[in-house]
Amino acid sequence: MSEWTFLTNHSQVLLCIARNGTKERLTAREIAEIVGITERAVQRILEDLESAGYISRFRDGRNNRYEIHPELPMRHPAQQGRAVKDLLELLSLPDWK
Repeated sequence: MSEWTFLTNHSQVLLCIARNGTKERLTAREIAEIVGITERAVQRILEDLESAGYISRFRDGRNNRYEIHPELPMRHPAQQGRAVKDLLELLSLPDWK
């Protein structure tokens, strides 16, 4: 039996950033450990999210700080008319704002 999940790695990384908020700065390695993927995969996903405008990345000392742009639309046609904030709210993440 193959393993699968309901959320993609992209959404898992975004949710990890949202859960963390501005409390502390997560490294790509820490995100990888939380999500369960490689650090290089996290770096590619962060690049995807940033180039598409879903996050902004800021240097904060030796680490990065991320800002989510929740007003942007979700990408899949099945979620047409829905914004990223809808996903974050659906998964009960009140501290992402």
